[in-house]
Parts: sequence; C-alpha cells; structure tokens
Amino acid sequence: MADALHAELILTNANLATMSDKAEPYGIVTEAAVAVTGGNILWAGKASDMPELAAGATIHDCQGQWLLPGFIDCHTHLVFAGNRADEFEQRLQGVSYADIARAGGGIRRTVTATREASEAELLELTLKRARTLLKQGVSCIEIKSGYGLDTATELKMLRVARATEQHLPITVRTTFLGAHALPEEYQDDAEGYIELVCNEMLPKVAEQKLADAVDVFCENIGFSRAQTEKVFSKARELGLPVKLHAEQLSNLGGSELAAGFKALSVDHIEYLDEAGVKAIAQSGTVATLLPGAFYYLKETRKPPIDLLRQYQVPMAIATDFNPGSSPICNLPLMLNMACTLFTLTPEEALRGITLNAAKALGLNDRIGSLEPGKAANILQLDISHPNQLAYEIGINPITAIWHRGRRVDL
Repeated sequence: MADALHAELILTNANLATMSDKAEPYGIVTEAAVAVTGGNILWAGKASDMPELAAGATIHDCQGQWLLPGFIDCHTHLVFAGNRADEFEQRLQGVSYADIARAGGGIRRTVTATREASEAELLELTLKRARTLLKQGVSCIEIKSGYGLDTATELKMLRVARATEQHLPITVRTTFLGAHALPEEYQDDAEGYIELVCNEMLPKVAEQKLADAVDVFCENIGFSRAQTEKVFSKARELGLPVKLHAEQLSNLGGSELAAGFKALSVDHIEYLDEAGVKAIAQSGTVATLLPGAFYYLKETRKPPIDLLRQYQVPMAIATDFNPGSSPICNLPLMLNMACTLFTLTPEEALRGITLNAAKALGLNDRIGSLEPGKAANILQLDISHPNQLAYEIGINPITAIWHRGRRVDL
C-alpha cells in the first residue's frame, strides 16, 4: 500500500467526456472514474484501469451519468450598471447598432451609469450575473472592463471583477478594455484618449495587478489599427498578454496585427479573411466566436468557419454578455447557436466552451479538460451523450458541480 495514490475524492460509475486534445471526439471514456486530490485531478480513465488508491477517500457514485470539465465563458462584459432595453426596441425599428453608437447611445450610455454606480452596487449586479452562469456549469469567467473610460472607473470595474471569485466558487480572469470606445470628454481627440490609456490607465492597472490581459475594440466605430498597436505595445512593455475585438463590422486587419503580438484570442471575426486566418493560425491565436452578438444584432456575415477548420485554428465560444449587443447570460444556449447559426458540430461547440475556451485565456494547462494535473472543475450531467448539450435548449441537466474538488451547492 506504500505506493498507493492518495485521493481525497473518487467519482465512480461514470462516463467521461474529457475534451482532451489527445482523445477521440469528446474524449469519451465509458465505465470510468476520476480521482481528485488537492483540488486537482489525480487520475481519470477506465475504472478497471484505476491504480491502487489508499483508503480514506470520499466516494461519490455518479449512477452512470456523465462527467465533463467545467464550462468556461471566455468573453464577457459582466461588470456594468443600467440597461439598454429601449435601444433594443430601436434596432427592431431599423436603427443600426453603429447609428445608435454615433448618436451617443450604446457603450457611452452604459459608461454614464457605470461611472455613477458605487463599487458595492456594481459587485451586487455582477454577482447576480455570475451566479446565473455558475448554475449553468460555468467554472471560469473572463470579465472585461471598458464601461468606465476614465482611470478611476476602469480600476473600479477591475476590482469588482477580481472580487467576484472571493464571493463565489468560480475562477475569474480579468481583461482591461479601456480602449472600448471614446468617452464624451475625448469625442474629438481619439489620439489623446489613447495616450491616456497607455500612459495613465495601463500603468496603474499593471501596478495594482488588476488585469490578466489587455483588449481593444479595433473597428470603424472603435479604434484604428495604429491606435490598437500603441495599446498592444504598451501592454507588451508591461508584460501583459493581449486579446482583440476584431473584424466584427469590417476588416481593418486587426487580427493580423494581433497575431504579430501573439494574442491569446481574436473575438467576433465575422469579416476575417484568409490572410487573417493564416496569421492567427501561425501565431497560435484562438478564434473566439460570439453567436449571441451575431444573433442579437441580426448580422448576416458569418465567421469563416471553413477557413478556420482548414487552417486548424482553435475555435472558442462565449456569451459576450453585455448590455447592448448580447444581453444573453446563457452559455449553454451558445452551443446551439454556434451549431445553428455558424454550422459548428456539437463536438466543436462543446470544445469551444471547454478546452479551446481555456486556450483563449491562456489557461489550457490548468483547466478545460478532465486530465491529471488540471483543476478538478467537474460537472455531472444526466444526459445520454454529450451531443445532447447542443441539441436541447432550456433544460439544465447538471446534477452536481465541483470547483477545485469541492462540491458546489446548487
């Protein structure tokens, strides 16, 4: 018994969808078990192949149900105040998202509400949204700033995002998105605002260790490629990885720029061309698809899925939860949308909210699949096959959740 493995928790009588890169589709293992210790997976595989384990572990019988890695929402704007339901009504009457933004609505409107909200108020709103995702099986959330557009509010938003994981059994990665839009006070001085982002905001964000990455909205109603490059260069100087809102409404070549900076991900990418796909394939950058925004804005130009497959670019899926273009706090729904709107297979979609979503956050060595050494973020689901998750809408099949090996109270 001296060589026996010491597990704290053993999940038995289960089927696994490990979502490992090295496995068959879904990484399916039937009649399986998972051993957990110290918050991490110690062993996973066929129960009959499980090595000898020392006595004393808690045994959980999964009753033949499925175990999957905890879901990951790798692109959200969870921290904000107010709502824009009336703008949704305007869009239904034919006003475009770009026209609303140019008229002072959209992001700027949310900025006003977020600046006025206290840190405590923002935290209460954020926790409510994060709890919703948690109950859907989300174990890790990326949360962006970008509704402050001044130094004090951007820092406030990032503090709220950081605080979220202190209140809930969920992992949070924060992204500084100061270059999200021009605030009213810089309406005619985009270069001046970029200087503020680079010379004041970013250094304070880095000094206070409030962000895990830096993002920019590179678009014809956002920031130019040259302005994006300035922000990325400052982020690199400060040792922060980058991500990019790219090619959503037009093709500015932002994805090729991002690839040059070894970006973690480029997100939206409806207008991405083959040159951009080649660039991100070579840089190892993940393509994050956001079907909620595509649906909500009634877009018609789809991301280049076939090219992404051809060049073997990892595709992640996320909610893009935000008050304007995707007020959809429902990651499982994105599985079906990715299949029906973007023609992904159910396996591609599920990989998009597990292992590939982890890659989009630079965390694929720690989460995203059921493999030894990774965090024991595990879902137990009453399903007949993992493809059922993209097929059904509105039914939550989760029967148990573990975060870092600890059972989450549903």
